[in-house]
Amino acid sequence: MAMDVVDYEIKGAEMQFVEVELDPGEAAIGEAGSMMFMDAGIQMDTLFGDGSASQGSGLFGKLLGAGKRLVTGESLFTTVYTNGASGKRRVAFAAPYPGKILPMDLRQLGGTLICQKDAFLCAARGVSLGIYFQQKLSVGFFGGEGFIMQKLDGDGLAFVHAGGTVEKRELQPGQTLFIDTGCIVALTPNVSFEIQYVGKIKTALFGGEGLFFAKVTGPGTVWLQSLPFSRLASRVFAAAPQRGGSREEGSVLGAGAIGGVLGGIFGGDDE
Repeated sequence: MAMDVVDYEIKGAEMQFVEVELDPGEAAIGEAGSMMFMDAGIQMDTLFGDGSASQGSGLFGKLLGAGKRLVTGESLFTTVYTNGASGKRRVAFAAPYPGKILPMDLRQLGGTLICQKDAFLCAARGVSLGIYFQQKLSVGFFGGEGFIMQKLDGDGLAFVHAGGTVEKRELQPGQTLFIDTGCIVALTPNVSFEIQYVGKIKTALFGGEGLFFAKVTGPGTVWLQSLPFSRLASRVFAAAPQRGGSREEGSVLGAGAIGGVLGGIFGGDDE
């Protein structure tokens, strides 16, 4: 199907959103729950699979597209926002957590981009959302977050989200970089990707890192994020109270613990 050409504007600093401008008849696709606001005149339609498989491919094509999304851990459905008005209209999509929204022009990237399974935010209608299996078995067994990735195909704009600060690396032929698997946002298909064992077992056990790194080798482009969502979530979980109640700010001990200590001191034993 024909690719829609859309204009856009990214707003904000740490918590960004992208505002997409649609001409009459143009449409954008977005993950369920990512829409922030839209102008009157934009029509929403929930589709099985992604927007690229919605026309002319029949039930099998829709099932195939939905199945690919299910394997990557995403919803079976995507939402299409179509401008049904006579003039330009805008729809905005918000980032799910602090970081940056990256506009990816698939035409300039050779038509395909490989990204983390939770990185896709929205795109122009016509971008195909699929899955990308790493060919090396070691990646499948030990890759964790880096194993099953999303593949974006087309020749239009797609927007992906990265946590924290983003680093874009242009790798020369033969140039190698070792990366935590969760810190990879996206890469071009010509980049070689495999899993590398850390080395010493005590480094893995006591160094605070996993047993394996992602080894990427150029030529190609890699986008990195400083704060993967999994790392953010684990820190939040570790800091949260595990037995209910609330943890007091500014003190290692909660109010109940302090009260018990003070009560023991001042109420103390008379013996």
